[in-house]
Amino acid sequence: MILLTGFEPFGGQSMNPSWAAALSARDLLRADSLAVEAVELPCVFGAAGKVLRKALDELEPELVVCIGQAGGRGRVSLERVAINCDDAPIPDNAGNQPVDRPVVPGGPAAYFTSLPVKAALLAMEKAGIPAEVSQTAGTYVCNHTFYALMHEVASRPGIRGGFVHVPFAPEQVEQGSGAPSLAVDSMAEAIAAVVRTSLSYSSDLTEPFDLTQPSDLTLPADVALAAGRIH
Repeated sequence: MILLTGFEPFGGQSMNPSWAAALSARDLLRADSLAVEAVELPCVFGAAGKVLRKALDELEPELVVCIGQAGGRGRVSLERVAINCDDAPIPDNAGNQPVDRPVVPGGPAAYFTSLPVKAALLAMEKAGIPAEVSQTAGTYVCNHTFYALMHEVASRPGIRGGFVHVPFAPEQVEQGSGAPSLAVDSMAEAIAAVVRTSLSYSSDLTEPFDLTQPSDLTLPADVALAAGRIH
């Protein structure tokens, strides 16, 4: 079982592309005969983690990809690190605005993703999707959820998980603002590529590669074929 999560709208937005991308990616992966469920999380500190834990208990997934919006970024961001810190620049949807509070009191300072982010990055590069490995998921509800996920995964053998940030969707961007955006269909293909790559790699790439140059590195056939379908 594969679990995808996205968030409800927040910050005055009428949509959250992370949830739209999760639903579309779910359908793409189901077309590959994979068992996939998508769950919408509240954009609320504490509550997001509770909904996520409930989904983990009920679905018992082997792979979890949480997705959130990072407005202002121009690429799909494969997050590497979740930190044990809630520090909200704006209130969440329940009006909470924690300052320098731990996600899990007494928990580790940080967790690393257990997804093969570099292999997924290569798959997206081959598919022509703008992507990056990000070293910070921020300190808002996205990082809160990412940390909560990895804290749960640490005590649940056999589950791998991580977090992916997506840009604004075009319909969220005011014309002439210059803010970067990405079509939801492309976001969904990116998430599907993360899942397919994760199912094919038990560990990440360790060989350096330059995304500005054609890569000699090869992907498993199913990932390479999936990447070819993204164009």
